[in-house]
Amino acid sequence: MRMERNEGLTDRLIRAVVGVALIVWALTGGPVWAWIGVVPLLTAAVGWCPLYSVLGVRTCAASPQH
Repeated sequence: MRMERNEGLTDRLIRAVVGVALIVWALTGGPVWAWIGVVPLLTAAVGWCPLYSVLGVRTCAASPQH
């Protein structure tokens, strides 16, 4: 299974903001589950979401064919 990028720029930016916000919340006394913010932050960093792959979703432009 190839990890081909399936997240567009807007999707990645939203994930990064949400991820950072959740982590900051966890660090400042929020609930333990707020550490789930690591997941959207990591998927934003790599540009690939495993759930999108399973569901066949892409929010980025198609890769050029070689």
